[in-house]
Amino acid sequence: MKVTEIMKKRMAFSFEVFPPKTDAGMEKLVKKDGVLDKLYSLQPDYISCTYGAGGSNVGKNLEVLKSIKDAGKCTPITHFTCIGNTREGIKEQLQTYLDNGIDHVLALRGDLPFGWTGTGGDLHYATELVKFIRTEFGDKFCIAVAGSPEGHIACRSLEADISFLKQKQDEGADFIMTQLCWDMDQFRRWMDAIRKAGITLPVDVGIMPVLSIDSTVNMALSRNGCVMPRELCEIISKYWIFPNPFAPNEAEDSIAQKKADFMKAGLEYTVRLIDEYRVCGISGIHLYALNKYENVAKLVEMSGIKDM
Repeated sequence: MKVTEIMKKRMAFSFEVFPPKTDAGMEKLVKKDGVLDKLYSLQPDYISCTYGAGGSNVGKNLEVLKSIKDAGKCTPITHFTCIGNTREGIKEQLQTYLDNGIDHVLALRGDLPFGWTGTGGDLHYATELVKFIRTEFGDKFCIAVAGSPEGHIACRSLEADISFLKQKQDEGADFIMTQLCWDMDQFRRWMDAIRKAGITLPVDVGIMPVLSIDSTVNMALSRNGCVMPRELCEIISKYWIFPNPFAPNEAEDSIAQKKADFMKAGLEYTVRLIDEYRVCGISGIHLYALNKYENVAKLVEMSGIKDM
């Protein structure tokens, strides 16, 4: 069943994982009773797998997706980028996905590798990729596209970003998967704005669990330029590790206690965030699992996203 068909009936629920760089990491993810098997127990509708910049680690991406497909527990969705890809290469890779039963794709421009000024491929924007997929494959793929509630950091304005999102819809996209956004006021404004712009696609919200200070700060600032609301900043400030979370010099027992306390507060914060998202007319919740099970399982239980 297509994800969009599920979204017509109820709110979808899903996870994102990434292709491990090592054989040990891959075994931990896909082996029997591994992370994927545990995630299946939470009954997700789909699991997406990221696609490395320039196609790096693409072989393991396909291996992860084939494992999900073969398990038959939920729909696999591949991320796919323009970075370093020729039209012929894109066509061949997408056909390989279809040949392996993977017919859902998140079409992205992709984050440019450090030092790059362009995609280094034949296509330069996600709008072009959506159009290419529809032209070459018709309706064989269900196509998701990224939406940025705060506006993409590389885009000149929020209005321009929304206009490009409308173009993705016009080129044949099926639903939206949002980038990280902790600012609920901005998310609500964005939802109103895209609907006024004529964007009718279902919106699946990407949620990064707040689990550690360093990863939260890194995720907000390194790529996305996300607003960090006062409530989240207060939690970070309360459990700050000195001199900074990336190079701490506090006593080990103090650091360990702060990390544990921050994770507890962060999980509670994420649950409140999920509550707010669920009343915004969204079509899905997409949790970044980070190739782990325990913390997202706690979120599922605490938030009541899924009746178990």
